[in-house]
Amino acid sequence: MLGFLVRLLPFWVREPLLILVGSVFGVRIMYLAHRDGEWVAAAIGLVFLVFTAVRVHTVARALRARRAPAPAAAVAPAPQTPLTPPTAPAAPAVAVAAQKEPNAWGQAVAAVAVFAALGAALWLGPHLLPSDDDGAPRAASCAGGEDEELPGAYRKTPRAVTGDELCNALNRPDLAQLLGTPAETATAVSGSSGTAPLTDGKVAQPEAEVQFDTYTVNVSVTYNELSIAQYVKLMEYGEETDVKTLSVLGRPAVLASDHTMKIEINFGGGSGGPVEQGPPARTLSVALDAKDRGGYYDITVWSTSGALPDDGALLDIAEKVLPTIPERTV
Repeated sequence: MLGFLVRLLPFWVREPLLILVGSVFGVRIMYLAHRDGEWVAAAIGLVFLVFTAVRVHTVARALRARRAPAPAAAVAPAPQTPLTPPTAPAAPAVAVAAQKEPNAWGQAVAAVAVFAALGAALWLGPHLLPSDDDGAPRAASCAGGEDEELPGAYRKTPRAVTGDELCNALNRPDLAQLLGTPAETATAVSGSSGTAPLTDGKVAQPEAEVQFDTYTVNVSVTYNELSIAQYVKLMEYGEETDVKTLSVLGRPAVLASDHTMKIEINFGGGSGGPVEQGPPARTLSVALDAKDRGGYYDITVWSTSGALPDDGALLDIAEKVLPTIPERTV
């Protein structure tokens, strides 16, 4: 189709256009081939340049033919009668045709100017226009889970949010800055709509996780009847350390430290390694409401190096993330 349209163009438009396109693409391909050491690309560029040379030769022959004077046709003088006055000789038909014929040089110059601008735009566009792919890593995004079938515990708990909603609330553009590592970008995010362990699937517990190079942040919501006050009493019998009670967003909260679990899975067959103690983690638990009637948010941060941010980072995350989590009421 493109070749048909090109053939419809006038000669003095088509040929300069083909010369311009062939020279631009030929030189560009030859340059890239020389830079990258690609001999196949060099052969393609050479074909473009040979094609351009043939078109230049065609245009040069046409110009020489136009400049050559046309042979004047011999016209026999008409006999004059005594009663007919002599008439002036008619203007040659060649001159009239030459006046009506379009200016070939004007067409050629206009075509070269237009397509030179297009060629310059194609050549310089990637360098002048901003590029979407500037080499910087893109932040991971949450996968949509609209078609996910929720466990029955979510239907029995009208306030329960899904893992996808929790992921969208946690995966904030300023999350790395809240952690004290503003230059980092999220490398992996996930959300799941699961249930709390040891509850026979009766307690909804969605969670979301965002991983950075330095820290990993996990947020979960447990929709049970355990209050923060009761949770603090349980911590006294557990292995949690550095327990600190406080208030977040007008709700009872508690900070505690514990260790993650390290599980080795052998995908090549055979048994994996034993469950080991992983790096330390810091968790901020916040009641679902100010009256502490049961249920809580857990915001946990850890790193593979064992380093932890200060408690202010967890408080900042809670104050930014928790208000954005949708709350469903009966």
